[in-house]
Amino acid sequence: MHIKPKKGLGQNFLIDKNIQRKIIAACQFKSSNTVLEIGAGRGELTRLLADTVGRLFALEIDPFLSKILQDDFKGYPNIKIINGDILKFNLRRYFAKLKNKIKIIGNIPYYITTPIIEHLLKSRDKIDTIFLTVQKEFAKRITATSTSGDYSSFSCFLQYYTNPQILFSINKTCFRPMPKVDSSFLRLEIRQKAAVITKNEKLFFQIIRSAFNKRRKTLRNSLRDRVSPEKLDKFFIKYGINRNIRPENLTLQDFANLTNI
Repeated sequence: MHIKPKKGLGQNFLIDKNIQRKIIAACQFKSSNTVLEIGAGRGELTRLLADTVGRLFALEIDPFLSKILQDDFKGYPNIKIINGDILKFNLRRYFAKLKNKIKIIGNIPYYITTPIIEHLLKSRDKIDTIFLTVQKEFAKRITATSTSGDYSSFSCFLQYYTNPQILFSINKTCFRPMPKVDSSFLRLEIRQKAAVITKNEKLFFQIIRSAFNKRRKTLRNSLRDRVSPEKLDKFFIKYGINRNIRPENLTLQDFANLTNI
Protein backbone atom coordinates (compact mmCIF):
# COMPACT_ATOMS: atom_id res chain seq x y z
CA MET A 1 0.00 0.00 0.00
CA HIS A 2 1.29 3.43 -0.94
CA ILE A 3 1.11 5.80 2.02
CA LYS A 4 1.47 9.50 1.30
CA PRO A 5 3.49 11.32 4.00
CA LYS A 6 1.68 14.11 5.80
CA LYS A 7 3.63 17.34 5.75
CA GLY A 8 1.71 18.72 8.72
CA LEU A 9 3.01 15.86 10.90
CA GLY A 10 6.57 16.26 9.66
CA GLN A 11 6.58 12.75 8.17
CA ASN A 12 9.75 11.74 6.33
CA PHE A 13 9.82 7.97 5.93
CA LEU A 14 13.22 6.26 6.08
CA ILE A 15 13.12 4.02 3.01
CA ASP A 16 16.73 2.84 2.71
CA LYS A 17 16.83 -0.80 3.86
CA ASN A 18 20.58 -0.76 4.47
CA ILE A 19 20.29 2.26 6.78
CA GLN A 20 17.37 0.63 8.59
CA ARG A 21 19.53 -2.41 9.32
CA LYS A 22 22.50 -0.21 10.24
CA ILE A 23 20.35 1.62 12.80
CA ILE A 24 19.22 -1.60 14.45
CA ALA A 25 22.79 -2.94 14.54
CA ALA A 26 24.09 0.31 16.08
CA CYS A 27 21.56 0.17 18.91
CA GLN A 28 22.76 -3.28 20.03
CA PHE A 29 19.37 -4.12 21.50
CA LYS A 30 18.90 -7.40 23.35
CA SER A 31 15.98 -9.76 23.86
CA SER A 32 15.79 -8.57 27.46
CA ASN A 33 15.20 -4.93 26.45
CA THR A 34 11.94 -3.00 26.56
CA VAL A 35 11.90 -0.39 23.80
CA LEU A 36 9.65 2.58 23.05
CA GLU A 37 9.64 3.54 19.38
CA ILE A 38 8.62 7.13 18.66
CA GLY A 39 7.03 7.66 15.27
CA ALA A 40 6.61 4.08 14.05
CA GLY A 41 5.39 5.39 10.69
CA ARG A 42 4.92 2.60 8.17
CA GLY A 43 6.53 0.05 10.48
CA GLU A 44 9.85 -0.66 8.74
CA LEU A 45 11.96 -0.26 11.88
CA THR A 46 9.13 -1.70 13.96
CA ARG A 47 9.40 -5.00 12.10
CA LEU A 48 13.15 -5.19 12.59
CA LEU A 49 12.82 -4.28 16.26
CA ALA A 50 10.13 -6.92 16.79
CA ASP A 51 12.63 -9.64 15.93
CA THR A 52 15.29 -8.16 18.22
CA VAL A 53 13.80 -6.91 21.51
CA GLY A 54 11.72 -8.53 24.20
CA ARG A 55 8.96 -5.93 24.40
CA LEU A 56 8.22 -3.13 21.97
CA PHE A 57 5.84 -0.20 22.39
CA ALA A 58 5.38 1.55 19.05
CA LEU A 59 4.00 5.07 19.36
CA GLU A 60 2.43 6.70 16.29
CA ILE A 61 0.52 10.01 16.28
CA ASP A 62 -1.18 9.44 12.91
CA PRO A 63 -4.45 7.49 13.52
CA PHE A 64 -4.46 6.20 9.94
CA LEU A 65 -0.95 4.76 10.22
CA SER A 66 -1.67 3.52 13.72
CA LYS A 67 -4.61 1.46 12.42
CA ILE A 68 -2.43 -0.02 9.68
CA LEU A 69 0.23 -0.92 12.24
CA GLN A 70 -2.40 -2.55 14.46
CA ASP A 71 -3.43 -4.79 11.57
CA ASP A 72 0.11 -5.53 10.39
CA PHE A 73 1.43 -6.54 13.80
CA LYS A 74 -1.59 -8.28 15.34
CA GLY A 75 0.33 -11.56 15.18
CA TYR A 76 3.23 -10.21 17.26
CA PRO A 77 2.63 -10.78 20.99
CA ASN A 78 5.64 -8.66 21.99
CA ILE A 79 4.40 -5.49 20.23
CA LYS A 80 1.89 -2.93 21.47
CA ILE A 81 0.84 -0.18 19.06
CA ILE A 82 -0.08 3.12 20.71
CA ASN A 83 -1.87 5.91 18.87
CA GLY A 84 -0.59 9.02 20.63
CA ASP A 85 1.59 12.13 20.72
CA ILE A 86 4.97 11.70 22.44
CA LEU A 87 4.71 15.25 23.82
CA LYS A 88 1.53 14.23 25.66
CA PHE A 89 2.71 10.74 26.56
CA ASN A 90 3.31 10.25 30.29
CA LEU A 91 6.26 7.91 30.09
CA ARG A 92 6.85 7.67 33.81
CA ARG A 93 3.23 6.73 34.50
CA TYR A 94 2.97 4.33 31.56
CA PHE A 95 6.07 2.37 32.62
CA ALA A 96 5.57 2.82 36.39
CA LYS A 97 5.45 -0.92 37.10
CA LEU A 98 8.46 -1.75 34.96
CA LYS A 99 11.53 -2.49 37.09
CA ASN A 100 14.17 -2.11 34.39
CA LYS A 101 14.81 1.08 32.46
CA ILE A 102 13.61 1.34 28.88
CA LYS A 103 15.43 2.25 25.69
CA ILE A 104 13.97 4.71 23.18
CA ILE A 105 14.37 4.94 19.43
CA GLY A 106 12.78 7.41 17.06
CA ASN A 107 12.81 8.95 13.61
CA ILE A 108 11.19 12.16 14.81
CA PRO A 109 9.95 15.33 13.07
CA TYR A 110 12.84 17.77 12.87
CA TYR A 111 10.75 20.80 13.83
CA ILE A 112 9.97 19.40 17.30
CA THR A 113 13.27 17.66 18.07
CA THR A 114 14.13 19.96 20.98
CA PRO A 115 10.69 19.73 22.69
CA ILE A 116 10.75 15.93 22.36
CA ILE A 117 14.19 15.61 23.94
CA GLU A 118 13.25 17.99 26.76
CA HIS A 119 10.05 16.00 27.34
CA LEU A 120 11.91 12.68 27.47
CA LEU A 121 14.50 13.97 29.91
CA LYS A 122 11.76 14.80 32.39
CA SER A 123 11.41 11.02 32.78
CA ARG A 124 15.11 10.23 32.53
CA ASP A 125 14.96 8.07 35.67
CA LYS A 126 12.99 5.52 33.60
CA ILE A 127 15.29 5.67 30.54
CA ASP A 128 18.62 4.00 29.84
CA THR A 129 19.45 5.28 26.36
CA ILE A 130 17.78 7.36 23.63
CA PHE A 131 18.51 6.80 19.93
CA LEU A 132 17.25 9.49 17.54
CA THR A 133 17.49 10.46 13.89
CA VAL A 134 17.99 14.23 13.87
CA GLN A 135 19.19 16.96 11.52
CA LYS A 136 22.95 16.78 11.01
CA GLU A 137 23.46 20.39 12.12
CA PHE A 138 21.40 19.79 15.25
CA ALA A 139 23.55 16.77 16.13
CA LYS A 140 26.68 18.89 15.73
CA ARG A 141 25.26 21.51 18.09
CA ILE A 142 24.40 19.18 20.92
CA THR A 143 27.71 17.31 20.78
CA ALA A 144 29.77 20.52 20.47
CA THR A 145 32.31 21.39 23.14
CA SER A 146 33.52 24.75 24.41
CA THR A 147 35.50 26.84 21.89
CA SER A 148 33.26 25.50 19.10
CA GLY A 149 30.96 27.89 17.26
CA ASP A 150 28.20 25.25 17.55
CA TYR A 151 28.42 25.19 21.37
CA SER A 152 25.21 26.54 22.95
CA SER A 153 23.05 26.51 26.06
CA PHE A 154 21.27 23.42 24.68
CA SER A 155 24.66 21.70 24.25
CA CYS A 156 25.23 22.31 27.97
CA PHE A 157 21.73 21.10 28.88
CA LEU A 158 22.09 17.82 26.96
CA GLN A 159 25.64 17.16 28.10
CA TYR A 160 24.70 17.76 31.73
CA TYR A 161 22.13 14.96 31.69
CA THR A 162 23.42 12.70 28.91
CA ASN A 163 26.51 11.56 27.08
CA PRO A 164 25.63 12.41 23.45
CA GLN A 165 27.37 10.70 20.55
CA ILE A 166 26.87 10.86 16.79
CA LEU A 167 26.91 7.26 15.53
CA PHE A 168 26.75 7.93 11.79
CA SER A 169 25.36 10.25 9.13
CA ILE A 170 22.33 9.54 6.92
CA ASN A 171 22.04 11.08 3.48
CA LYS A 172 18.84 12.97 2.74
CA THR A 173 18.23 10.68 -0.25
CA CYS A 174 17.42 7.86 2.21
CA PHE A 175 14.08 9.53 3.07
CA ARG A 176 10.78 10.09 1.30
CA PRO A 177 9.86 12.82 0.89
CA MET A 178 13.48 13.88 0.71
CA PRO A 179 14.27 16.59 3.30
CA LYS A 180 16.48 19.56 2.47
CA VAL A 181 19.29 18.47 4.80
CA ASP A 182 21.21 15.36 5.77
CA SER A 183 20.63 13.62 9.10
CA SER A 184 22.63 11.97 11.87
CA PHE A 185 21.81 8.97 14.01
CA LEU A 186 22.40 10.03 17.58
CA ARG A 187 22.81 8.19 20.87
CA LEU A 188 21.98 9.93 24.14
CA GLU A 189 23.15 7.81 27.03
CA ILE A 190 21.48 8.96 30.24
CA ARG A 191 24.05 9.75 32.91
CA GLN A 192 23.67 8.03 36.27
CA LYS A 193 24.90 11.27 37.82
CA ALA A 194 24.96 14.76 36.34
CA ALA A 195 28.13 15.63 34.44
CA VAL A 196 29.15 18.24 37.04
CA ILE A 197 28.23 19.01 40.62
CA THR A 198 26.32 22.21 41.26
CA LYS A 199 24.70 23.44 44.46
CA ASN A 200 21.78 25.05 42.63
CA GLU A 201 20.71 23.37 39.39
CA LYS A 202 18.04 25.97 38.61
CA LEU A 203 20.53 28.85 38.95
CA PHE A 204 23.10 26.85 36.97
CA PHE A 205 20.83 26.72 33.90
CA GLN A 206 19.70 30.33 34.36
CA ILE A 207 23.31 31.48 34.24
CA ILE A 208 24.01 29.36 31.15
CA ARG A 209 20.96 30.67 29.30
CA SER A 210 21.74 34.29 30.22
CA ALA A 211 25.34 33.87 29.11
CA PHE A 212 24.49 32.40 25.71
CA ASN A 213 21.70 34.89 25.04
CA LYS A 214 24.54 37.37 24.53
CA ARG A 215 27.23 34.94 23.44
CA ARG A 216 29.20 37.50 21.39
CA LYS A 217 29.72 39.64 24.47
CA THR A 218 32.24 38.88 27.20
CA LEU A 219 30.93 36.86 30.13
CA ARG A 220 31.15 39.95 32.32
CA ASN A 221 28.77 41.84 30.02
CA SER A 222 26.42 38.97 29.20
CA LEU A 223 25.85 38.24 32.92
CA ARG A 224 25.74 41.88 34.04
CA ASP A 225 22.08 41.62 35.10
CA ARG A 226 22.43 38.27 36.88
CA VAL A 227 25.85 38.03 38.56
CA SER A 228 27.53 40.84 40.48
CA PRO A 229 30.96 42.10 39.34
CA GLU A 230 32.35 41.07 42.72
CA LYS A 231 31.23 37.46 42.28
CA LEU A 232 32.61 37.35 38.75
CA ASP A 233 35.95 38.75 39.90
CA LYS A 234 36.11 36.07 42.57
CA PHE A 235 35.38 33.44 39.92
CA PHE A 236 38.03 34.76 37.52
CA ILE A 237 40.71 34.93 40.22
CA LYS A 238 39.94 31.59 41.92
CA TYR A 239 39.97 29.57 38.68
CA GLY A 240 42.54 31.58 36.72
CA ILE A 241 40.11 32.54 33.97
CA ASN A 242 40.63 35.44 31.58
CA ARG A 243 38.37 38.35 32.53
CA ASN A 244 37.47 38.90 28.87
CA ILE A 245 36.36 35.32 28.23
CA ARG A 246 33.20 34.74 26.18
CA PRO A 247 30.43 32.30 27.23
CA GLU A 248 31.20 29.86 24.40
CA ASN A 249 34.68 29.30 25.88
CA LEU A 250 33.41 28.09 29.26
CA THR A 251 33.06 24.39 29.97
CA LEU A 252 30.23 22.82 31.95
CA GLN A 253 32.60 22.65 34.91
CA ASP A 254 33.33 26.38 34.59
CA PHE A 255 29.61 27.18 34.69
CA ALA A 256 29.22 24.90 37.72
CA ASN A 257 32.12 26.64 39.49
CA LEU A 258 30.57 30.03 38.80
CA THR A 259 27.17 28.89 40.05
CA ASN A 260 28.68 27.50 43.23
CA ILE A 261 30.45 30.80 43.93
